[in-house]
Amino acid sequence: MTPEFRPVSSFRRGTLYALLRDAYGFDRRFALHWEAEWRNFDDFFFDRPAIADRCGFVSAWNGEAVGFVSWDPRRAPTCVKIGHNCIAASCKGRGWGTAQMSEAVKRIFSRWSPETIIVTTTELQLPARRMYERGGFRLVRRRTSDSFSGDFFDYELCGKRSGA
Repeated sequence: MTPEFRPVSSFRRGTLYALLRDAYGFDRRFALHWEAEWRNFDDFFFDRPAIADRCGFVSAWNGEAVGFVSWDPRRAPTCVKIGHNCIAASCKGRGWGTAQMSEAVKRIFSRWSPETIIVTTTELQLPARRMYERGGFRLVRRRTSDSFSGDFFDYELCGKRSGA
C-alpha cells in the first residue's frame, strides 16, 4: 500500500518543517545547518498556497503527513528541479519515498514536459541516491564539498514523457 498524495494547503503551517526535521534527524548536523532554511521554506509555501499546490504535495497515511516533495519549474521546459523530498523516519523502508518520487515525476512531466528533471543530494544520503537511481535518474556529476554531508551528487532524468 502507498500513501495518499494530498495538496500542501490541506495541512497546517509547520508541517513541512516538522517533516524535514524528522527525516534528517539521523544526523543532528542537518538541523544545525539547515533549520532556518527549513522554516523559511515552510513559511514560503504556506504563505503561497497556490504555488505550494502546483509545485509539490504531501504524502499522507491515515490522514497524517508522512512525507512531501517539492519542485521548481521556473526553468521549464528546459528542466524542472526537485527541491525538498523527504519521508518521516518512522515510515522509511516501506517504498513510500519511491512512490512519492514516482508521483512527482508523473506530475512534472504531465504539467511542464521538461527535457530533464534534475535533483541534487549528498554523499551522506545514500538511501536517497539509491532511490533516485532506481527511479531512472542518472548521475551526471559529483561535486566536491567540504560540508559535513560530503560531496554533492547531481542527477538527471531525461526525456519528455506524458503520464510517466
